[in-house]
Amino acid sequence: AAAVGFLAIAAGTEGTVEEVHYDRRESTEIREYARLKSLLDDFGHQMPPGSRAQLEEQVAALEPAWIAYQEAEIPVRVRVRLDNGFVLRDTAGNVFVAV
Repeated sequence: AAAVGFLAIAAGTEGTVEEVHYDRRESTEIREYARLKSLLDDFGHQMPPGSRAQLEEQVAALEPAWIAYQEAEIPVRVRVRLDNGFVLRDTAGNVFVAV
């Protein structure tokens, strides 16, 4: 991304986070894994052995994508009202330090 401006804020300036938006998108694989895993957990014990084995194989095939999704860092955008009156909105959360 290109920089369109520069803002210098004194060290130690504090503020309040007013809004937090998580930008975590689920792929079709992730939604399918969640659906099938829920089906297996809730009804797997009632299924015929062949159907259960097939469902377990489908869940196992999607599990690497699920693990990668769970381990991925969640992009966060925040709106912060600084004590000096500035408001920074739609700013990447990783540029702030929590105290």
